[in-house]
Amino acid sequence: MQNSTAPAPSQSQLHWPSLSTFLNLRDPKPKPTLLLYSFLFLSLLSLTLILSLSFTSPSPHSGPDPFLHPIFHTHKPSTPSPPSLAYLISGSHGDSPRILRLLRATYHPLNLYLLHLDPSAPHADRDHLALSVQSDPVFKAAQNVHVVGRPDFAYHKGSSPVSLRLHAAAILLRLSQNWDWFVSLAADAYPLVTQDDLLHILSFLPKDMNFVNHSSYIGWKEAKKLKPIIVDPGLYLSEGTEMFYATQKRELPSAYRVFTGSSFSILSRSFMEFCILGEDNFPRILLMYFANTPSSLSNYFPTVLCNARQFNRTVINQNLLYAIHDSHRNDLRPLNSTDFDDMIHSGAVFAQKFQNDDPVLDLIDQKLLGRSPRSIVPGGWCLGEPGNNTCLTWGDAKILRPGTGSQRLEKAIVELLANGTFRSRQCIYE
Repeated sequence: MQNSTAPAPSQSQLHWPSLSTFLNLRDPKPKPTLLLYSFLFLSLLSLTLILSLSFTSPSPHSGPDPFLHPIFHTHKPSTPSPPSLAYLISGSHGDSPRILRLLRATYHPLNLYLLHLDPSAPHADRDHLALSVQSDPVFKAAQNVHVVGRPDFAYHKGSSPVSLRLHAAAILLRLSQNWDWFVSLAADAYPLVTQDDLLHILSFLPKDMNFVNHSSYIGWKEAKKLKPIIVDPGLYLSEGTEMFYATQKRELPSAYRVFTGSSFSILSRSFMEFCILGEDNFPRILLMYFANTPSSLSNYFPTVLCNARQFNRTVINQNLLYAIHDSHRNDLRPLNSTDFDDMIHSGAVFAQKFQNDDPVLDLIDQKLLGRSPRSIVPGGWCLGEPGNNTCLTWGDAKILRPGTGSQRLEKAIVELLANGTFRSRQCIYE
């Protein structure tokens, strides 16, 4: 794995197969032999000489020669069109600056963004967030960043986070149906690759892939997370209160198999449409079951995916998030500069969680993203001079400029698909 400050290795130095070669999504044509090249060159040369003798020379204002113009375009390699991501970036009281920083670190004109501050944040914070978006010339010109005006309360241990994500995905589908994956980020998360890196790698993958940690092994979660009956205050109260636990417990369902995972995942648009708009009632049945279950967010999407025949073969058992679980606190441990090298070597796309304005975020900006303070991560669409105003001058948004982050991500995904465990770890009943 290359160090983040070292120059990017050439393709001849990489010892893993390319992603397009492994997935066989772009089957290149066989290279012609040297003899065939020589014959083609002599044929074209002869044709050019014949045409030059048979036709009068065009005037200087007549445009390109119609016979020779197509020659320069026949063998152009086709590149897949970059996908689009739909982001939900959510936070709470005091998280408005963190949301703006995360937005700038993940921004790309092809993507769609929905910013959400829960009701614990004062309305003034929401207004400030909306004004900050409207006052940014890039966001204002692209019109792809939106702020939720009537927020949803999400109690992290209940089922209301599932409701928040389904509501956000429904809004994003209403705004546009041209996006391909849904990504929900908390304000304490941060990217480890640029959007050009991420979109470049995703352009080679089937758009129905879902990146979700999942397992049918419940273990201790059966008694602590699934059998208890709770009432989530986020579903019926305007302010957060303690979760209410019933004295009774219920058995695990027998009509379907419960899968558990993590609260973060990257989900395809087709799957989100299945959960929100699909004719199959199973997603809604599961939503009602998990409405009274603790930590339903880590269980809902894996269970829907693995019990739906049209989606249980689209799951990658890796959510591309770097996080360290603190078993003593039953929460994620805050990351810092000592975790920087491990984050790079993990091949992850995002990391969580970070303390507000931790110095490691500046290190990520400098070493991995190339982002200046209070600016957008520059990409292939930015044509301005290097500095804070690089992206004020636009080019074609579909032109990507991937860096070393795309190589790390490509290696991680190829290893996921090529090590023989891709299918064996896919929605398996344990």
